[in-house]
Amino acid sequence: MENRKTFTRTALARAVSVLLGSAAAMPLYAQQAPVQEETDASGIEVIMVRGVRSSMQEAASIKRNSMGVVDAISAEDIGKFPDTNLAESLQRITGVSISRTNGEGSEVTVRGFGGDNNMVTLNGRTMPSATTYGAGSGADGTTRGGSARAFDFSNLASESIRAVEVYKTGKANIATGGIGATLNVKTARPLDTGETVASVGVKAVHDTTNRTGDDVTPEISGIFSHALDDGKFGVSISASHQQRDSGYTGATVNDWEVGYWDDIADADRLWNNANTEVINAPEQGQLYARPNDIRYAFSNTERKRDNAQLTLQFRPHDNFTATADYTFAENNLVEHRGEITNWVQRGSNTKVVEFDNNTVKTPTYIKETYASAVDEGYEQQWREQTNTLKSAGLNLEYQVNDNLTLALDAHSSELFSRGTGPRGSGELAVGLGAPIVTSREWFWGADLPTYLNVYDDTLPDKGANANGMVDAGDVGSSIARIRNASQESKIKQVKLDGSYEFDDGRFDFGAELRRMESRSIQTAGNNIALGNWNVGNPGEFGDLIQPFDLPGEFDDFSPLPGGYGFIADPRALYNAALDLYPGIPTGVESSLSYDDIVKEDTDALYFQVALEGELGGMQFDVLTGMRYEKTDTESSSLVSQVYFQWEDNDDVVAYVDSTVPAEPVSAKNDYDYLLPSLDVSLHITDDLISRFSYSKTIARAGLGSLGVSASDFGGGGGSTLLGAKPTAEASNPGLLPLESSNFDLSLEWYYNPFSYMSAGFFQKDVVNFIGSRQVDQPLLGIRDVTSGPRALAAAQAVQDGGFPLDDTYLYAMMVFNEYRNHPDMIAEFGANPQFTGTPAQIDFLANNPGFDLRATDADPEVIFRTSTPDNNRAAKIYGAEFAIQHFFGESGFGVQANYTVVRGDVGFDTNADPNESQFALVGLSDTANLIGIYEKDGWQARIAWNWRDKYLAEVNKGGSNNPRFEEAYWQIDVNVSYDINPQLTVFAEALNLTGEDSRSHARNKAMLWYLTDLGPRYQIGLRYDF
Repeated sequence: MENRKTFTRTALARAVSVLLGSAAAMPLYAQQAPVQEETDASGIEVIMVRGVRSSMQEAASIKRNSMGVVDAISAEDIGKFPDTNLAESLQRITGVSISRTNGEGSEVTVRGFGGDNNMVTLNGRTMPSATTYGAGSGADGTTRGGSARAFDFSNLASESIRAVEVYKTGKANIATGGIGATLNVKTARPLDTGETVASVGVKAVHDTTNRTGDDVTPEISGIFSHALDDGKFGVSISASHQQRDSGYTGATVNDWEVGYWDDIADADRLWNNANTEVINAPEQGQLYARPNDIRYAFSNTERKRDNAQLTLQFRPHDNFTATADYTFAENNLVEHRGEITNWVQRGSNTKVVEFDNNTVKTPTYIKETYASAVDEGYEQQWREQTNTLKSAGLNLEYQVNDNLTLALDAHSSELFSRGTGPRGSGELAVGLGAPIVTSREWFWGADLPTYLNVYDDTLPDKGANANGMVDAGDVGSSIARIRNASQESKIKQVKLDGSYEFDDGRFDFGAELRRMESRSIQTAGNNIALGNWNVGNPGEFGDLIQPFDLPGEFDDFSPLPGGYGFIADPRALYNAALDLYPGIPTGVESSLSYDDIVKEDTDALYFQVALEGELGGMQFDVLTGMRYEKTDTESSSLVSQVYFQWEDNDDVVAYVDSTVPAEPVSAKNDYDYLLPSLDVSLHITDDLISRFSYSKTIARAGLGSLGVSASDFGGGGGSTLLGAKPTAEASNPGLLPLESSNFDLSLEWYYNPFSYMSAGFFQKDVVNFIGSRQVDQPLLGIRDVTSGPRALAAAQAVQDGGFPLDDTYLYAMMVFNEYRNHPDMIAEFGANPQFTGTPAQIDFLANNPGFDLRATDADPEVIFRTSTPDNNRAAKIYGAEFAIQHFFGESGFGVQANYTVVRGDVGFDTNADPNESQFALVGLSDTANLIGIYEKDGWQARIAWNWRDKYLAEVNKGGSNNPRFEEAYWQIDVNVSYDINPQLTVFAEALNLTGEDSRSHARNKAMLWYLTDLGPRYQIGLRYDF
């Protein structure tokens, strides 16, 4: 039974918008410096952007007339592509690829370097970055805990953007921070247009993945720009409001444990039941894998995005222009997410395991049976998030004389990403389960792993309604969590740029002061016991829980029949739990998992010289310069006391001790760099240009790596006596920036005004690469409750009693010994309790309130497998870029195509020891675009195919140092528009037309990490120019 009406979900709001204005032609030598635009304009033909063809000609002109390797997309080009945001448009550029969330572009990768290693500027100003989502809970691949440097383009609408420039080679006058590239977003300015412009656009969006929201959602945008006739004053204002209701169905595995095959009876191996039937067993010493679980998930999402920008310009004299601007952007996201979880166990429950023939042997089939029954999980999560960007700036440009121009630019910008959900949360999660599963089978190896359960709600002591049906009367609560996370980043920047022109050249100089502060916070999110891990009170929520055929929601995959799912509003569940479980928290905790602040104060000076001349009758141009930067950093953290509590066989949970005040710690660092750059262009003929570029660039370490404290403590899923590996993340405030020596060589042929071909080769030699070094070490005096004297005594008692030595019996025996004389124990088992190991006794020991185990001073310190960042790596990235743009005469037809090859000299060894961390280059992949274009007689049409090959997205994931490979993905987008008259245009768009899905895996394809079943999105709309 499906429930499609009550619960709403949040998807990343999308924008396929009209970008108004035109990109001014980029003159020779002019690289971002605003002081050069007017002085160079007189020698450049002004091309009015009136259609797709003209805008693509404009982009080609920018590329042709720039020094170094520069690509651009003009306003019309972004507006006419069937793209949701700027990231979607940027992926059409050679060498640029994107990461997606819920099918929508978010962060940009350039030449293998991800968002943290690219610099995003707005009109040349460094923009702050801040990203949190889902309180950083880790429940799925979308959650974020802050400490981000990567700019999320989904925060920025496109209505007031006139161009985006991608600088792939370094320049002395460009702010540092982008090894891959610097991406400069340019907004429209009224005096540049010089006329009155007024336009409005409306759009209706239908997302086929929508399950519970509105089938059609609106988008509306408008811009007004006006300049006085005398050109002394101008004002422009733009605004947009966009909504998107969407969703997905997917699957995930929490973790993959990898080990060496040895004696199956060893207590500390991944499977340790000597009676298990093993089919196609690994060879002795061969690597093999064990999944922790399989989780099917649904998401119902809503997103609302509001953007606005105001620009005022004043030009009292021809040689002086003042520009003031304010930018506001806000995203509100709401998501209801739910799961079906079936956990894989160790010990005597495992009856059959069959392996495949991968080098790292992976199960194709697992069967477990239970003496009584275990639960199937149906956790419900409610997430709300708000991201707010505010930026205010002032620019003063003064032409001192015919040769000298000065510009002063200052801005103050902040981005605040925080949870804004109920009870102060970013994520409110209520664990549900039905404790009636008597056996399980899993089938692995296909794109979507499947399972088959046997249910029995008539078992005694399980509390189900015993009606012979799996229904809401069998479902109760387990554990709840109320969590939040936030990141607030602020940047204040002042720049002075100067340019002095002389015969056959120009001298540029400048200085910059930049102050950045970013604070990331995550609340403790301690477990809140409701019905506890054994789901003690089935049926307690009544009609709040409804059946939901989650397996049936997959469109492109085929789960086995016979599964069950449930859906409920987590907000309503927790409201009911307040009455059912008096004394539970009413809101998010005040204690914090971390509170990290990073400050960076950067001072810079630069100069560059532009020269031109002839060599053998061929014109050449040279731009060479030097940039000096000095940065002082300060990292500070509030460190809380943490302890472990053992709550059930595989539930070893870290808690923040709110009774002990957090203590501040801090560290300082500083560094400086000289960064040379050289660009040489040789005009072999009027249409054939060769380029060579060399530069040194830096990219600063991720903010999460620069903290002072450790965080993300994981209990390892059982006793360390039996092989569990507790994990933690540490920081390193002494990290230095990555330093790259960049080489580019390219050849470009502009064989007509609209068409060109280009080929280029690049290499980046990078030192100070940050490796994720893993160290086994104690942290913060945290004690190991699972391996001290009590655990050793319990292990001996388990063996003496003839029971299997696994986490279930070890935990039960420890609890029995600890609470043997407790009144509840005596009331249940008599004056002289005896350990019998029956399912009923084990359930009682695991779930009786107050019977949890907490570490004592007699226990040893936990040895954490700690991931620590370190500047201990060097690597080389190299590749090639090929592009063609061609229009077929006056037929109206055209084509764009490009292909990028990216390679590196350090990859991930999927057969390496799972106990050792690896360094590998992430984000490297080939990419391609093929775009067909038609524009004639008022009709415009595009069909765009974008492809990105498989790439390594993450290393050392989980307790076995696994990789995460994103599998190859392609998508087709289509756009058709018609100009009814010069003022009115109607259009229709389709995104991800064929409904392609995304998937990632670990050491081989059978080891699923994440799978998302996606669908197409359709849009129709109109634009009217007044």
